[in-house]
Amino acid sequence: MNTLDKLQSDDLTLYLNQLFHIHLNETESISLELVSVTESGARSQPETRTPFSIHFLGPVSPQYLIQSTYHFEHDQMGVLDLFIVPLGPERGRMRYEAILS
Repeated sequence: MNTLDKLQSDDLTLYLNQLFHIHLNETESISLELVSVTESGARSQPETRTPFSIHFLGPVSPQYLIQSTYHFEHDQMGVLDLFIVPLGPERGRMRYEAILS
């Protein structure tokens, strides 16, 4: 898989509506569903990627992850360390965003 600095929006679009797993400690984990990948703007230089944002939905729960970097795991894609921000609840599930520029 691409390293995070080489990751393109198309690399993640393949995994829309699939679960990514985050291990919080030895016994606890949470799964977030990738629900959107949106390009936002133009490349700042020809050799850079087009900036994009990705949104995840957590499980139905009153608990949520705080803004931080988490170790995301996906069966086919592999592992990504992403900084996510909780945006607020959506139908009882917390919505999270990561921006890659």
